[in-house]
Amino acid sequence: MAVTDEAIEKIKEMIVSGALRPGDRLPKESELAAELGLSRNSLREAVRALSLIRILDVRQGDGTYVTSLDPQLLLEAMSFVVDFHRDDTVLEFLAVRRILEPAATAMAASRISDAQLELLGSQLDALGEKPSVEQLVAADLEFHRGIVQSSGNSVLCSLLDGLSGPTTRARVWRGLTQEDAVSRTLHEHRAILSALRDRDAEAARAWATVHVASVEQWLRSTL
Repeated sequence: MAVTDEAIEKIKEMIVSGALRPGDRLPKESELAAELGLSRNSLREAVRALSLIRILDVRQGDGTYVTSLDPQLLLEAMSFVVDFHRDDTVLEFLAVRRILEPAATAMAASRISDAQLELLGSQLDALGEKPSVEQLVAADLEFHRGIVQSSGNSVLCSLLDGLSGPTTRARVWRGLTQEDAVSRTLHEHRAILSALRDRDAEAARAWATVHVASVEQWLRSTL
């Protein structure tokens, strides 16, 4: 194992074991290096690597802290990596979204508040019947984010947020090239919202599946 990898594993073990908890400040560099049997250089590299993936927070002049370890924070790194996808993997991202988003939408059916339902309805009304593709895709992201947040599962919400980059570009492409894409999307959004208002988890799941699958089917036919 490379020296830096060993240093990362040792800090990870301290966090996993509870020796270091969210918000804790790490001991001084010289003390921690001695405690872990590491050189200060390898420790420094490990801290830098762990700060990049939001495990540690290096505060200039104040020390290094364990972050909140909140799922949304930790999964930001996934979003960054996902943006380096190749075009030929977009279908795979859509397939993952087709698995996760209907489940999140079904979960939201029993948990979403009346105020959130009202907000989703207002957003759809404000969009009108003939929005631009850019307006529609931006609204699509907000619509689904609002629903997924209402599922009550922060990990699921963060995962779907992280997958939004590649699938967003596919939706823009579809909107620009498929004649009825805008009207179909608006219809599917209203069907999903209606199912949520009825607190019908299975109908919400079914419409969310249709919604993602329609983009996937279109993309498959154009590649």
